Amino acid sequence: MDVHAIEKFLASTTKNTGAVNIHFKDRSTVTGIFISSRDYEELKAKNFWRVVSSKNLQQWERTGDVNLSRLFSGSGFTRLSAARK
Repeated sequence: MDVHAIEKFLASTTKNTGAVNIHFKDRSTVTGIFISSRDYEELKAKNFWRVVSSKNLQQWERTGDVNLSRLFSGSGFTRLSAARK
């Protein structure tokens, strides 16, 4: 997926649900939230996205530790969908 498609999805969908299912070409689906850190604009320009998976979400909300996130390349995304709570 390209940067514009990802941003459009995030702007319209994550305001309501927060969590997103990220479907990939060559790996299993990841559920988590996209976070905006200090390097957000730089990463976005390169189509990289910082995501905190659902298993680390509670700890990230408490601490805000960016080390709990992982970087994913947007070019590997096939589809984004809202995660059900």
